[in-house]
Amino acid sequence: MKATLAQKIVARAAGRQSVRPGEVVTARVDLAMIHDSGGPRRVEPILKEFGVGLFDASKVVLISDHFVPGDTDEGARILELTRQWARDRRVAFHDGEGICHVVLPERGHLKPGMFVVGGDSHSPTGGAFGCYMFGIGATEMAGVLATGEIWLKVPGTILIEWKNRLGPGLTAKDIMLALCGRLGMDGGKYQAVEFAGEAITALSMQERMTLSNMAAELGAQAGLIAPDETTAAFLRAAGGEQGDYGHLFTDPGAELLEHHVFDAAALEPQVAAPHSPANSAPVGETAGTPVEVAYIGACTGAKYVDLKGAADLLRGRKLARGVELLVAPASRRDQQRAADDGIMKVFEDAGARILANACGICAGYGADRLGEDVSCISSTARNFKGRMGAASSKVWLGSPLTVAASAVAGHIADPRDFLPEANR
Repeated sequence: MKATLAQKIVARAAGRQSVRPGEVVTARVDLAMIHDSGGPRRVEPILKEFGVGLFDASKVVLISDHFVPGDTDEGARILELTRQWARDRRVAFHDGEGICHVVLPERGHLKPGMFVVGGDSHSPTGGAFGCYMFGIGATEMAGVLATGEIWLKVPGTILIEWKNRLGPGLTAKDIMLALCGRLGMDGGKYQAVEFAGEAITALSMQERMTLSNMAAELGAQAGLIAPDETTAAFLRAAGGEQGDYGHLFTDPGAELLEHHVFDAAALEPQVAAPHSPANSAPVGETAGTPVEVAYIGACTGAKYVDLKGAADLLRGRKLARGVELLVAPASRRDQQRAADDGIMKVFEDAGARILANACGICAGYGADRLGEDVSCISSTARNFKGRMGAASSKVWLGSPLTVAASAVAGHIADPRDFLPEANR
């Protein structure tokens, strides 16, 4: 039977030769990822109530990223509880190394074909590596940690194909904002969205991660990309396993729920107006809107490739008067690599303030949350009212390049206007 990538992964996890969309199956979990906010403090009381332990400690990864750096009494208590749980349960633990969705693959925990659950809504990031990965709540996670299993309604697949290649100044973030604007935040129908096409295969792994990450904003359960040599090279460098991924693709002629085709070469930089990623439109529609804060952070906007792109635009430039640029690198390793390459110095020379490797104000944590009536341009995935601070604040979403251009201009700006003439 011709099958989609999602069906192939789910079938293996369910111990079946094949599965069909709409069937309900029980799947074995290859890996469960939890973090300090929704992890030990939420799941341990449930495990204790039922008197059960972990199904397999070697298949659980714990990452602290929400309450880092623990500069409040509450944060410090939660981090200590998290650290003690890691010691008691003897699970793999990455403490303060960065945002879970970035740290998990950079530490080699993912392999194509895995069936993975994560205790966070942006867990579809793992789909960039050819894993079926999705987010679940703490109660369901406790069940997974105890049994190693979860039931799943086999998803249909929505194939989103991008032909041709992105132009200068365009990124995966622009692709995702455009999709949110065109398909809406329920466009994924809680099914499996698969990204394909020349524009997708040309992207680096970290750019692909942005696509899968923001499948959540499309309302998808998972955001998949078929693994290839780019995937394998990243995993080898991370000390992980690439496995046998030659069969992990959607068969030609497999049944699809929907098939969309877009032209990457025609795409313009996108900006989403408050208070939804679905309010996305070409940057020209919001250009000139004044901003006070420019934020380069989050799992979808501050990985190494994001930092490099923003720094290339900022190099030799200063921030506009009255604009504060905040940079929160998504992981410690990416920040160190950026420092070694001179990228962090570009931010510092431009006048940016560097924040912790954590979720930070993207998820409404920390002392740098937006104040009353603040206008912000951000590389994060969401701009819901009050998410990043005061309910009266306003957040526009853009790519890291668009955020950097806006920080220099003092208002929302097209990053292509700041590229060298030869690169436009």
